[in-house]
Amino acid sequence: MTGRLHHLLHSPGVRFTAAGVLLAAALGTGTADAATPDSGTLTDTSAPATWSGGPFANDNASALLLSPPQCDATLDPCDDFALHVSTPAGYGTDHALKVAVSWADPTADFDVYVLDAAGDVVGSAASTADPETVSVPPTSGDYTVRVVPYAASGQTYDATASMVSTTTGGTGGTGGTGSTGSGPAYDTFPAPASFTDADNAGEPSIGDNWNTGTTMYQSSLSTYSVTWDDSTSPATPHWSEVSANSGNGCPQGSTLSLDPILFTDHATGRTFESQLTGVDSFTCYTDDDGKTWQPSTGGGIPSGVDHQTVGGGPFSANGVGALPTSTYPNAVYYCSQDIATAFCALSRDGGTTFGAGVPTYSLLDCDGLHGHVKVAPDGTAYLPNKSCNGNQAVVTSTDNGTTWTVNPVPGTTPSDSDPSVGTGANGTLYFGYVDGSGVPGVAVSTDQGKTWTDRQSVGTEFGIKNAVFPTMVAGDDDRAAFAYLGTPTGGNYQDEANFHGEWHLYIDTTYDGGKTWVTSDATPNDPVQVGSICTGGTTCGNDRNLLDFIDVTTDDHGRVEVAFADGCINACVTDPQHNGRDAYATIARQAGGQPLFSAYDPVTTNVQLSSLQVTRQSDGRFTALVGLKNTGTQPLSGLQTQVLDGRKQVALTPAVDLAAGETRTVSVSWKPSGVKSHTITAVVDPSNVLAEDDEADDKAVTTILR
Repeated sequence: MTGRLHHLLHSPGVRFTAAGVLLAAALGTGTADAATPDSGTLTDTSAPATWSGGPFANDNASALLLSPPQCDATLDPCDDFALHVSTPAGYGTDHALKVAVSWADPTADFDVYVLDAAGDVVGSAASTADPETVSVPPTSGDYTVRVVPYAASGQTYDATASMVSTTTGGTGGTGGTGSTGSGPAYDTFPAPASFTDADNAGEPSIGDNWNTGTTMYQSSLSTYSVTWDDSTSPATPHWSEVSANSGNGCPQGSTLSLDPILFTDHATGRTFESQLTGVDSFTCYTDDDGKTWQPSTGGGIPSGVDHQTVGGGPFSANGVGALPTSTYPNAVYYCSQDIATAFCALSRDGGTTFGAGVPTYSLLDCDGLHGHVKVAPDGTAYLPNKSCNGNQAVVTSTDNGTTWTVNPVPGTTPSDSDPSVGTGANGTLYFGYVDGSGVPGVAVSTDQGKTWTDRQSVGTEFGIKNAVFPTMVAGDDDRAAFAYLGTPTGGNYQDEANFHGEWHLYIDTTYDGGKTWVTSDATPNDPVQVGSICTGGTTCGNDRNLLDFIDVTTDDHGRVEVAFADGCINACVTDPQHNGRDAYATIARQAGGQPLFSAYDPVTTNVQLSSLQVTRQSDGRFTALVGLKNTGTQPLSGLQTQVLDGRKQVALTPAVDLAAGETRTVSVSWKPSGVKSHTITAVVDPSNVLAEDDEADDKAVTTILR
């Protein structure tokens, strides 16, 4: 016997006797009237299904006792709507089927039940809220949505069934169509096929000029610029080929490359295009997004022979700053690895010339290969390394590259992929890496890498067992994004003959300083690679098409942008037997959810009934503690909370105000009546005064024994 039925059988004034209940149950569910229209189809891409019903002259008395209530056109009226649902596998991970029923007259009350093909109730809403809403998993199949007039009042109703995202602004949210997961949404944009090196884009770099909104992308001998029209959805990219050459001011541009690298200083808008020559690099820079270029000396001497990186940012107050003759405000670093050490050279004139290369570590400290140099807002420079005496590490300079210190990240193990760092607005350091086990992970430091907290594996939402090419970027001090290629397939991912995993681009995002991370699959319907990925350098076979890394940046609004080479295009996308070994220039760009700068958070309005605890006091009274949280971005006022004991309202709290992000607990007490089992329902905003982004989280239900 259900708690609801037990309560009603032992309550005074109930219209049915126990014998009447047994008779009603024996009669079965009866026959319902048909809604208008009487059926509809709902898919992951369709518009919501809508219908209406009534007017109803009589209440459905069986709604007091049965779930679902019985239906009889004369005595116990109700409407049935046949709903066919069709969704792809995995759609329920971050979506729900939501049914909402509303009516005009506040004296009326309708309940709603969702029945599966077998006639079993899979979800119901039977409070006094208007609208009544119920959310159930969006599993493909045939359902009946039953609307029951608990208090008819001669009223009609309107109903809507729709697919809704179950993610919220507090965890990133989704707002685009090109990604899945609990993190922000992403769309992907391939370069025009006519571009030079469009399908020769292994180890690309990306930067963003915050002064013009232009994204810069480089791979091989080619540099592209992209501007974005965000008035469309998805955004419309406008690509241009802007490679440096003798015709636009830099004769050494686009002539020779052993390794390409690009860096854009967000603040100044200066972009560097570097092409490794062996003992230095051919480097050009532009202040107008590639329209014209200027030559640079390339790097400092001595210099390493491989894996160069360019980065920059403010000068540290602890070292020598800009040359007196330079008007360029920021430091520019050129770092590269040699066989037994690595060097970093500093430019004090905006990258036109560089000083001597300074050793950053030796083979006694770390392996030669390192990741990309990054500079924090306070001028601290960081050079990550994948293997330093049994750990991964960051090599840190606080004096503009004069001295360097190796700071290991405890608990990490050496890997084949270079780690990456991102620095928040106030200097919080985010370290992204792939562990020796192949699993991606993150760690956080607030003291320039001396100590670390919140080290954890990420990608667990998708069961990632192997990852390569980690890359990190930060925005506000408590926000960062970590991108990598990952696969849920375990084993030796470099086994070209036997590894058959499917690799996607994943992006983990934190909004709380690295304590928790949410994950986006940015390429759910288009693998980046099928089969093995070799990270063994020149010893690899055909599966080194993607080369050694991908890159990530953010625009001035905090939208995350990832540069990657797509190794699976055309037939590879649809044919599992066609591995593909392309390297197509592609950008994944954030399309929805919270960006890395809170100043540009999307405006959301939502209150969540976050908890409901009911206890019995020594005097027999019940006390309910109801937790309310403003999960939106706007302050809310005049919020009331209704508490029901069964169908009886026992409290309607005074109105309260909640600031954005604020949590509050309201308390109500009452003396319960007769029965032993009580179903307690709490509803915030019961009159639906507030227009919310998610109406489904306004209610909580619990049961207590008297």
